[in-house]
Amino acid sequence: MLHLPEEPSVTDHPHRARGVVARGTLSVALVLALSGALFAANAKFARASGDRHPQDLRELAQVETERVARLSTEVDSLRAVVDDLTAAQNAGSPVGEPSTGYLIEGGVLPVTGPGVTVRLEDAPVDSPRREDADPDSLLVHQQDLQAVINALWAGGAEAMSLMDQRVISTSAFQCVGNVLKLHGRVYSPPYVVRAIGNPDDLRKGLDASPAVQLYVRDAAEVGLGWSVTDADEPLELDAYSGATELSAATVPDGVEILPGLEAAEEAQQASTGPTATVGPEDKQ
Repeated sequence: MLHLPEEPSVTDHPHRARGVVARGTLSVALVLALSGALFAANAKFARASGDRHPQDLRELAQVETERVARLSTEVDSLRAVVDDLTAAQNAGSPVGEPSTGYLIEGGVLPVTGPGVTVRLEDAPVDSPRREDADPDSLLVHQQDLQAVINALWAGGAEAMSLMDQRVISTSAFQCVGNVLKLHGRVYSPPYVVRAIGNPDDLRKGLDASPAVQLYVRDAAEVGLGWSVTDADEPLELDAYSGATELSAATVPDGVEILPGLEAAEEAQQASTGPTATVGPEDKQ
């Protein structure tokens, strides 16, 4: 009978066993050493930075939003330095100063005056007829905010803010889902628009806008948030904070830029001195 040779056991070759154990032990030790080095480096970096690193997308967005706010403050400080240096450089040459009306239009000055506050919000989970409604009709969209802002300008708004930021001619915002991105910052609903001007005229501007009225209709049918309130006390809008560069812009023929601005300037010139406070009386 043919007998196959038996496989050599580990005990037959103890040097192989020692070799395997030695290589395995070396590999594990190397991995542990590298892991320890990485953990130590991360801990040292965390202590050096003093900040807690974001653990998810929400925390990352919050960190970036705070960074944008901090940089915006630095931009304001640097802009003030540039203005002082420009004024010092032009001290020997007369330079024309723009009127207060144009400074207000450009958002350079903070503004105080009567006006209205418009609030828009997504439909709640328990809104009526939610199951029968188009899902898009349950959210506040970019075009809804644009319609409100344009209607307020058309109603004679002299200054405006969206959330906590001043809106000027170069302002642009974008809605991604139910998140609003404006000047590098991110906001969630409810969205608040504040406009300074004659409250009656501002309301008429909202009523005259077909796009706004479509939103108001959906608000009544599916429960979208919608409210327009007159300010009990004068609204206070901060100056614009952000870049002002503009490559090119055109205004369609027959469109008046900031209705009532010329009348406000004439009223200002007739007054005893310039003021950054505007209101309906400035149009008289």
